[in-house]
Amino acid sequence: MVEYFTRKLTRIGRVMLSALVAPAALIAALILTSTPQNAQAQAYQIMPGDSLRIEVLEDNTLNRNALVLPDGTISFPGAGTVRVAGRSAASVRQSLSRAMAKDFAVAPTVYVSVQSLKDNSLFDAPVTDIFIMGEVNNPGVIEVKSGATLLQTLAQGGGFTRFAATKRIELRRADPATGTEHTYLYNYKTGEGIPGFTLVKRGDVIVVPERKLFE
Repeated sequence: MVEYFTRKLTRIGRVMLSALVAPAALIAALILTSTPQNAQAQAYQIMPGDSLRIEVLEDNTLNRNALVLPDGTISFPGAGTVRVAGRSAASVRQSLSRAMAKDFAVAPTVYVSVQSLKDNSLFDAPVTDIFIMGEVNNPGVIEVKSGATLLQTLAQGGGFTRFAATKRIELRRADPATGTEHTYLYNYKTGEGIPGFTLVKRGDVIVVPERKLFE
């Protein structure tokens, strides 16, 4: 009889211990998932110059890093140009999923995280004058941050018109030492020629020619 009551008390003790441990584990999990660091990451507003990591569960060939351009936008396959500055990663994720839904049977599962924050040495530097002409929406003299790239300068020029020959963009740069001008070609479609991250210099002229009839 004593042995029976001993076993009974032991089982009751185990049940009570489980009842105490389970809520404690749940509370601990909630604390871990609600840390200030996680809350700050979710509330962080994306800025020009930030680098985003974007992954699509249904198609990993789309996975890539995307630099937020000075105008606050990124370009992503299937979604086109998306404004992300001032928004959270969760908000951008929803926009990308909706924009790409047309290419999938159901809206794709998209993950967006901030890979790195803006480089102040690039975006808070003194300005310099660059000339941009041809098939862009805002031709003329553009003030860009010192250290800006060719691709960033094109974005600041308002992007291309529908007549732009984006496969043969020209970067024309004078050489004061020799008095000659060098022309460098950039293919926006394939990335061939000089890279899009080529740094522009004061006095550079960017020419976006008009597309030919069958180009």
